[in-house]
Amino acid sequence: MRAPVLPSALVLGALVLAGALLSLTRGAMEIPALDSLLAVGDALLGSDVAELAGHQRAVILELRLPRTLLAFFIGAILAQCGAAMQGMFRNPLADPGIIGVSAGAAVGAVLAIYLSPPDQTWWSVPLGAFATGLATSLLIYKLARGGSGTSVFILLLAGIAVSALAGAFIGFISYLSDDTRLRDLSLWQMGSLASADSARVWVAAFAFALLALRLQHHAAALNALLLGEPEARHLGIEVEPLKRELVLLVALGVGLAVSAAGVIGFVGLVVPHIVRMVSGPCHRTLLPLAALCGGLLLLVADIGARLLLAPAELPVGILTALLGAPFFILLLLQQRHRTP
Repeated sequence: MRAPVLPSALVLGALVLAGALLSLTRGAMEIPALDSLLAVGDALLGSDVAELAGHQRAVILELRLPRTLLAFFIGAILAQCGAAMQGMFRNPLADPGIIGVSAGAAVGAVLAIYLSPPDQTWWSVPLGAFATGLATSLLIYKLARGGSGTSVFILLLAGIAVSALAGAFIGFISYLSDDTRLRDLSLWQMGSLASADSARVWVAAFAFALLALRLQHHAAALNALLLGEPEARHLGIEVEPLKRELVLLVALGVGLAVSAAGVIGFVGLVVPHIVRMVSGPCHRTLLPLAALCGGLLLLVADIGARLLLAPAELPVGILTALLGAPFFILLLLQQRHRTP
């Protein structure tokens, strides 16, 4: 029995707000929740109500607030991209990380970091990540598509091959880098939200809004694709233009997410499955609930990354991998049992 959608959305929304408040208040420096909220209100209204020292206010507004917003937006982006890819491929194992799209986007970002002057990376890294992420998405789509639909076997093998090739290229760039840049690249590859700032937040917010609007516009078409491509065509869906736009949207979302926070895996795999168990497979409800759940998951993972080894910080990509890898193994076991 499926849970009602509105109560699920309200519960997720409340959990997101609670997670955001926890993210603002917890860390190496603990700041009272009320004062943290008042500091954010002061910044929005131009008032001076919060009883905080200058360094505490700077921690809230310049470090934790951008990081909290970036965590939510990137989690929501990755979850929506995962839901869209699973709907497009009609396969629960499709995920930007597993099939190599994230690794492909990382190649462009790493190349831009290596070649661009430090003051030019704000535009070169997102552009490079989007370009290589798009090329990887198109390659995976072409390889996996066959006369009888999308082959799961080829999908996974293509992801392994692309990820291996991307890893080799990134390793080569890392070998050529100096010590400082090598450390930055290594930490970035593990996924981190430590570099959150207002520019990255605005870019992520734009990508999230664009994905949410366009994917929700195609929710009915994604539902039709679940029946199969011939059935979708009989229902009046223009399948090929739809797939091209979905590939472009996923490449844009994953590219911008990778450029802002590095490679954060398994969010797009785990979240859509959790949401389907609650609300069912209809994309009209799956996509917005996945956005809320993805944002919540990355918020919680980032809080854990900050607290587990405090005052040091664990890359958030490690936590999402620790969560997602066992989940992926369970999915593979389910797929094996279903295969005749």
